[in-house]
Amino acid sequence: MEYRIGIDLGGTKIEIAALDGAGRIVERVRVATPEGDYAATLRVLCDLVTGMERTLGARGTVGIGMPGSLSPASGLVRNSNSVCLNGRPFKQDLEETLGREVRIENDANCFALSEAADGAGQGAAVVFGVILGTGVGGGIVVRGQVLRGANAIAGEWGHNPLPWPHPDELPGRACFCGRAGCIETFLSGPGLAADHARAAGSALAGEEIVSRALAGDAACNESLGRYEERLARALASVVNILDPDVIVLGGGLSNVRRWYETVPRLWERWIFSDVIRTRLVPHVHGDSGGVRGAAWLWGGG
Repeated sequence: MEYRIGIDLGGTKIEIAALDGAGRIVERVRVATPEGDYAATLRVLCDLVTGMERTLGARGTVGIGMPGSLSPASGLVRNSNSVCLNGRPFKQDLEETLGREVRIENDANCFALSEAADGAGQGAAVVFGVILGTGVGGGIVVRGQVLRGANAIAGEWGHNPLPWPHPDELPGRACFCGRAGCIETFLSGPGLAADHARAAGSALAGEEIVSRALAGDAACNESLGRYEERLARALASVVNILDPDVIVLGGGLSNVRRWYETVPRLWERWIFSDVIRTRLVPHVHGDSGGVRGAAWLWGGG
């Protein structure tokens, strides 16, 4: 039996899973991420791989999804919110320890690959996978292959300015990337919370705003209305450039059912076409998307 081992390296947890030849998860383990400790993170990852292979009784390929990306110039990690990884030869260090090739990709790209391989985007030529959570990320899969781009930043839509801004949206909140008004500052969970606090004067987390809106809270419902209109604008700009067959939403804010009805109706104002065939769909694999996509970095989707 051949296995593909995938690892989802997050800021608070690490998940490892093994997929069989049919893409089924046969074993999975979750542990806490050693916060801010690069050496300990390497040790945990290596222990997880050796432990998984001991359980399987077989050696597998290893793919890892992580926040940030590897610089095409230096091979070092950059742009990771798990800051202990930045500037480190992460891929090289893992390969030396494990004694084999390891494939590493941005976590949003892994999510997109998982959904394109056998999820909500299965069979589509071009899939744009969106993460709406603590941050806003994106990944592009074209005919089953992750599109990385010349600078290895393809899909980073969250660090473009919110398109067609209203006067009260300018200049926008400061973003960790050093600019202001990025899509991430509006469409992330913290972005939704900040917008609600500004408009309603109450400090609520994004998930609570959603639940209160569903329960009939007028102020929270208005906040969701602003959010979905901004989401429509932001995704319309993606459609105008990439023209994907399918946009798959993932992350904590992807579970709001109304997005899938309201956003396609709203984005018609900004998409430069007389017909819009792009589908907006929820993820199929839930929070297993990252680890599954990491495993699929070795093909087979």
